[in-house]
Amino acid sequence: MSTLDGPTRFARFAYPPNALGYCGPDDHTAMLEYGATRAAGVSDGGLRDLARRFEGAWPYLRLIAGCNHLDDPLDARVVEAYWIGNELLDAVSDFDLGTSMTERFSGPAGNTFERLTATIGHGGRPHHCFHVFAVYPFVGLLRAGAVEQPLHVLDRCRIRWGRVVDTVGEQVLVRSRPLVWDGTAIGLGAACVEPAVAAHDGLTFVESLQPGDWVALHWDWICERLDRRQLANLRRITGQQLAVVNATAFPAPAHVLA
Repeated sequence: MSTLDGPTRFARFAYPPNALGYCGPDDHTAMLEYGATRAAGVSDGGLRDLARRFEGAWPYLRLIAGCNHLDDPLDARVVEAYWIGNELLDAVSDFDLGTSMTERFSGPAGNTFERLTATIGHGGRPHHCFHVFAVYPFVGLLRAGAVEQPLHVLDRCRIRWGRVVDTVGEQVLVRSRPLVWDGTAIGLGAACVEPAVAAHDGLTFVESLQPGDWVALHWDWICERLDRRQLANLRRITGQQLAVVNATAFPAPAHVLA
């Protein structure tokens, strides 16, 4: 069972896209420093303020916490549920998820809002991969014929699992299964080895990585070492949300990117 605290876990998973300028506030250096192993357990007001400014993730954290009668959206169990997956997702009803989606997206989506809610009632859950697959427009771009870049973004932006093959300084080689597109559906392809970032200027999220370790990756970073329970949960929720979006007739509206 992981003992990582919620704010630190949030910083580790939120940092990679934040550093690329895709989400959250501009101070990505602070997210790196908060997430670094040397700072683990340091949960001051600065980190919590930064977390609230992630407009994609924060409402899901609030939703998961509220449906589980937890006061803190950065509770370790809540943050794990959103990024990796756990039983807390099961407490979020279709009604609650639909209400949250309506509050967030009905205005920007306009008359295409029903495309966002199509997955609700068919297995959509407030997990990060749901947001990537069902809210972002990249599945729609795949269906429209633009494959290479949308597929790359979908694969990098989801939380994926991999097994460490080798370590070389601040780089790690990881064997993982990338997303593939067969013209009709998204799935997991054959395992291949990819490079990943384990540290930057001496700051790391996971220390003492060894070949054989299972890890969670977001964009190019290793964010957490996974135990068996977490690995099973991440595999399961990813498969579920892929099945949901593959069965959805319409892509998400392209202008809803919050």
